[in-house]
Amino acid sequence: MQRLSPSRPCRDRGDGQAQLDGRPSSAVARGTASSIGLKTLAPAFGQTLPSLVNVPIAYTHEFHAELLYDLCAALVREGLGTAETWKKCGESSTVFVQHAIMSTVGEDRWNLLTRNVEYHLQISDVADRGGYDTPLADGRLMVTIESSGAGYVKIGPAIEALENEAEGLGAAFYWAFTYALYRVMRLYNHDDAMECEERMREYAEDEDEGNREQCELPEVEKALPACIRKSLEGDSRQRKSNGRELLCRYRLGRFRSWLDRLRKIERLARLPLPRSRDFIEPGNYDSAPLPCLIVAFKDHDAITACFDEEAQYMLEGSSEPAICVIFVPREQDEVREAIRIVSRFLRLNTELFLLIEELQQWEKRHADTSRDRREPSLRAA
Repeated sequence: MQRLSPSRPCRDRGDGQAQLDGRPSSAVARGTASSIGLKTLAPAFGQTLPSLVNVPIAYTHEFHAELLYDLCAALVREGLGTAETWKKCGESSTVFVQHAIMSTVGEDRWNLLTRNVEYHLQISDVADRGGYDTPLADGRLMVTIESSGAGYVKIGPAIEALENEAEGLGAAFYWAFTYALYRVMRLYNHDDAMECEERMREYAEDEDEGNREQCELPEVEKALPACIRKSLEGDSRQRKSNGRELLCRYRLGRFRSWLDRLRKIERLARLPLPRSRDFIEPGNYDSAPLPCLIVAFKDHDAITACFDEEAQYMLEGSSEPAICVIFVPREQDEVREAIRIVSRFLRLNTELFLLIEELQQWEKRHADTSRDRREPSLRAA
């Protein structure tokens, strides 16, 4: 930056001393204007604009970002990431957490789940209460798994094959399968369909006699295999005891792989998955979790008809998550417990859908070729 110096008193040209040698001054001789009367406030700078090299060109702000950084550090301590992973993720806490989760799930397991069910895993510092996001207090985070759809299994052919192997084996497989899953996840089976049928009959009774005759009611009990209807007549405890004995007796038989998968599911479901009840209270959600699985016996039977009827209202409000764990990311024990719960839920679902796909492949190989095979035994609902 330059400026003019203070003004000087002007001198008359005639008063000045003449040049003795008659030569012009050096400035005039060089052909440049004299810089007398100018001062520099700062030394000259070679570049007119500062360099933008290594200067961030974008900036993002994350509210409560310190919680994510604490979570990243906890995941590293659990062996789910390294300093190199942090650099590969562009030093983004969000990307790092996503990478850690995916490395835990694994690509093969992720592909298995996504082609069978619509799960959404989310980590947040707010919770839904009455339709509003309510911040979690005391530096806590919440991990949830929600289902926006349901897997579908047609289990009738498998039950029929097991019954042909030994009387009662198919029913034992069905009851052990549903009992185990009910401990950890929502599913829609004949019990739910019977409740739906009962409600539909009550609604039909309130209709005028003319409209009542036009109501089509499902007959769920008639849709059950004979072995399941027969087992309903007995005592539930006796049914479980007899079922365990049959499953143990034939666990090394022709359907060994099915029974091995079932045993793994039972072991994983032996202890119910604990869930944080802070925000899972009556009135916080409009409905129970969406069913993670629909268990039917035949394509388009009474059970699927009841589910299709109820599905019209299932997505009208907020649904309670299938898994909800609240933890403090600075507390390593709480982080480890959250990881354990989510991991066990995913392991159980892995065994579940491996079994379902195995049943599906068996059905394709052994089913009657005259049947309409356009409807697979496993689909996304």
